[in-house]
Amino acid sequence: MPELPEVETIRRGLSKLILNKKIVQVDVFEQKSFLGKKTEVVNAKIISLRRRGKALIFDLSNENSFLVHLRMTGQLIYQGQEKFAGGHPNENFVEELPNKQTRVVFGFSDDTKLFFNDQRKFGFVKVLKTRDVEEEEFISKLAKEPWEMTTEELFEKLKKKNTTVKSAILDQTIIAGLGNIYADESLFFAGVRPDRKCVDLSFTDVEKILLGARRSMEDSLNSGGSTIRNYVKADGTRGNYLDLFAKVYGREGKKCVKCGGEIKKARVAGRGTHYCSRCQK
Repeated sequence: MPELPEVETIRRGLSKLILNKKIVQVDVFEQKSFLGKKTEVVNAKIISLRRRGKALIFDLSNENSFLVHLRMTGQLIYQGQEKFAGGHPNENFVEELPNKQTRVVFGFSDDTKLFFNDQRKFGFVKVLKTRDVEEEEFISKLAKEPWEMTTEELFEKLKKKNTTVKSAILDQTIIAGLGNIYADESLFFAGVRPDRKCVDLSFTDVEKILLGARRSMEDSLNSGGSTIRNYVKADGTRGNYLDLFAKVYGREGKKCVKCGGEIKKARVAGRGTHYCSRCQK
């Protein structure tokens, strides 16, 4: 699944291409990938493209919207005079579409198209009233993102959890947008071991975790995302956050950039977790 900076990178790239375009046709090749009525989308213009957590929200001129979640293998591929793609990288980015992985196609009045491809069919497009977007089940459960949340709010949430801090900050109902990479980087920034219990965290610990989340995600946005092998930028090129900024994630066995100790990898909250045993207490 993409992390927040990857989805935001796709949003920024597509926004330059599809805003104010009129949808004249919707072709659905996999019914479970398209939830809603095509008639509520056709003949409407896309007036904004926003993001909530890891979901993309396309707002239309007829007071409807459609929500896109890429899940694990989803792709959004725009074909016009220029071709742009974001999502799970494979031959779909360059081959003729639609193909066997195409689930939904949006056709615009200028003969350009936006393809939703999804190999494993876990992603979806969902049509709903714009006024109901925030009440949609997936969206309504999301907590605030790191930029929106105060230290006080996060501290109050964490002190009620009898779990490890790594598990808690991966919970989208506690803080939205953090995935495995940015959780590890945030905890390293804060000097907090990922297996520490939330109830043992001080206010200062939480303040540093939140600041680490903001810093690592901003660095990732500036570099186009953390892509290892699954996600790319909206123009099909890869992000380079891990090469430029990652301090612990994917660096097991290497020297810590702060203390020179060895970066360890363990299993915490069911996820591969990277940390420095000297810097993180």
